[in-house]
Parts: sequence; structure tokens; C-alpha cells
Amino acid sequence: MTTVPTESIEKSKIYLMQFDKTRSQTLELVQPLEKEDYVVQTAFFMSPPKWHLGHVSWFYEVVMSKIDSNYKFFSKQYSKIFNSYYQSMGEPHDKAKRGILSRPTVDETMAYFFTINKKVEEFLFNLDSEEDFELFQLAFNHEYQHQELLVYDIQHLLADAYNPVRRNNLPKLSPVEKKSIKIEEGLFVMGYSGTDFSYDIEQPEHKVYLNPYLMDVFPVTNGEYVKFIEDGGYRNFRFWLADGWEAVKKNDWNAPMYWERDESGVWIRHDYRGRQMINPNEPVCNVSYYEADAYCKWAGKRLPTEAEWEKAASWNEDKKIKTIYPWGNESPTEIHANLLESYLWAPAEIGSYPEGKSHYGCHQMMGDVWEWTSSDFVGYPGFKSSFVEYNDKWFCNQKVLRGASFATPRLSIRNSYRNFFRPEERWMFAGFRCSEDI
Repeated sequence: MTTVPTESIEKSKIYLMQFDKTRSQTLELVQPLEKEDYVVQTAFFMSPPKWHLGHVSWFYEVVMSKIDSNYKFFSKQYSKIFNSYYQSMGEPHDKAKRGILSRPTVDETMAYFFTINKKVEEFLFNLDSEEDFELFQLAFNHEYQHQELLVYDIQHLLADAYNPVRRNNLPKLSPVEKKSIKIEEGLFVMGYSGTDFSYDIEQPEHKVYLNPYLMDVFPVTNGEYVKFIEDGGYRNFRFWLADGWEAVKKNDWNAPMYWERDESGVWIRHDYRGRQMINPNEPVCNVSYYEADAYCKWAGKRLPTEAEWEKAASWNEDKKIKTIYPWGNESPTEIHANLLESYLWAPAEIGSYPEGKSHYGCHQMMGDVWEWTSSDFVGYPGFKSSFVEYNDKWFCNQKVLRGASFATPRLSIRNSYRNFFRPEERWMFAGFRCSEDI
């Protein structure tokens, strides 16, 4: 019988605490749901809450099977239903038809959730390999991603009918000056440089040369975006990429997702807060890459590249160092950013988090809304995949977003994090900020 080293036992305890906290947070998100809510799929791009619960549990099974080749999955049926896109694990069920499945039932899926909890706990107590611990860290972060996706999907499903824990004490606003900041030219070392968890797509670090550029201090607001709409932005093909213009016509877009005009012509947004007049000082949210790019062309500006965004967020010019977060290396708290644990369930007004600004003075680069960049999602020079089919299979037809949203868990944010979506997608909480050449 192999004896697990004391050091590994202590590490297992830390991982068990993180696992328990992660699973508890997932359950907290679905707690306000009625049983009928768990199975509904309101659009092809979202998934029923029941599926998310099953999928994150199944992914732990995938990790355990990589550690122990003799591991037996709970159910072949469950593996097919709760597989997302891993062809190496068998042919998945059609994503657009996840809502037509009544079995496994909600109760059976919840029982599966807790069964996998016990299996993971047993595994964690017997780990002694650093590579195995890293696999579980990947699984934890995978669940963080699905916690955020749950928040996207529940808004599409229920909006203000969802009644989660809310925090009423909004952050204090600081004086707002809308301006652009000059960032000097030079070589910038891009990518993750820390020792904690990061995805393979954030590595390796590599040098990029950046010309001087201007970066807006704040993301584009609803009030600014309305001016684009009222100036005929959605009716003028000159602002749009060809595919973007086709998306406008095909989907009859005339405003961001969840926006509508009331009888008097006032713009209303329907979200977790209900139907209310748009707040002109909130970052615009639920826009596609095409819409962000069109706005920038209309405004005479452009989207930043992800390298430009990362430098504006992470580089401390005085100390000549990169930081993990825009404000430094201090772990995020309520004074730094509007994240999932803020429980605001919406973007905060610009000027809400002065303590979270970057060294250059860019505000709210983390939290509130993800920010589209102009960069295509591809591997960095020298990229090596650390988990087959997780990230690298998406190196085509995707655009990079940076930062985080009000639905992003605190433990999964950092300046080097690369999110990615197709340019036409907009049900996620995405906005943007503008940059300019000098």
C-alpha cells in the first residue's frame, strides 16, 4: 500500500476546501430556481440549468479517468447527454436539443451531482502527483466558467423572475472624466507570468511590439451607444463588416440584446432588475463583436488588440513590472471590481471602482462587462495544449474578449485571461472600450 506524503495530504485539504466552496457556489446559483426552470432551453445558444449541473459533474469524471485509467464512468447515458463537445469521449448530444430531454430527471441529476462530490473527495485524499492536482485545478476553473454561463442563461430564461441574493449597497461613485490615455510604444511581454493556475492559452509569454496608442479610460456607456443608434448606426452598412451587416439584416438587430423601445419611444432594458429605462452611465452590455466594431468605426476609433488591452491593464510603467490585476497583485475585493460575489446582477455605473483602476488610469477593466478586442483567438507562438479539446479546438472564427463581467467568479480573473466567442454572439455580458492610433 502506497503512503501519501504529508505534504500531499495538506495540499489535498486545501483542494478539498476549494472544491467544496466551488460546488456550494454552483448550488447557490440554482437555489432560487423552481424545478420546472431546470429543464427549459429558451434558445439554441443557451443550456438548461439541469444540463450545467450534470456537465460540470461529468467533467470531474473526465479528470478522474485521466488520473486512473481503470475509472468507470457513472453512466454511459449521462456521459452522452452531459458531454459538451469532447469527441474523444464519444459523440455528444446535440447542444440545440438539450432542452427536449426530460431524463435524467432533475432529482436524478442532483443525485449525480452529489455522488460525484463523494468520488472527487476520495480522489483528492489520495493524490500525490503535481500533474494530478493541476488537472483538478482545471476542473475547478471549468466549473467557474459554467457558473458564469449559468448566469447568462438564467437571465435569458427568467430575467427578473429569478430572485437571488442581492446586495443593495451600491459602490460609491467617483468623479467621472471621459478621456483617453496615451500609452507609449515599445516591446511588451504578453501572457501569464505567475505561478498559480492559468489556462494553456495564456502561455507562453512572448514579446510583442506596440506602437503608441490611446486607450479610453472607461468602457463605452449606454448613453454613448444610444447616440450611435439614433444616428442610424444600425441602418448604415458603411460602419459594418460584411458578415456583421448580414447579421444585422438576418436577425433584425436595431439595438443591443435585451433592449426595446416603450410606447413613448424610450429605450428600456429587460434584465435581472426587470424592465427599466437604460442607465446612460452604465457600460453597454450584450453587444456582439460586430456591433462593437461598428460603433468604433462610427466614432472614428477602433477596438484595441488584446496585447494593447493587456498592457493597459497590467503594465506598471514606474516599476517596470506586470501585475496580476489592473490595481496590482492584491486579491480582488468589493472595492476593486463588480464580480459575481458582488451580487449586483448588472453592470455598475462608470466611476464606481476607482480603487480598481490600472497604473495607466484605465477604470473598470475587470468586472462589469467583458471587453471585445480586435484580435482573433489563436495560440500564442510556441503554444502547447495541456488538455486535449479544451481550448485549442476553438482556434478559428472566434474573437478574444478581455477582463471579466459582473457574473465572473473572483477566483477566475486575471489580466492575462483570454475569453473568446464568435463575433455574432451577444447573450454573454460583453461590452467594449475604444482605442485610437497616434
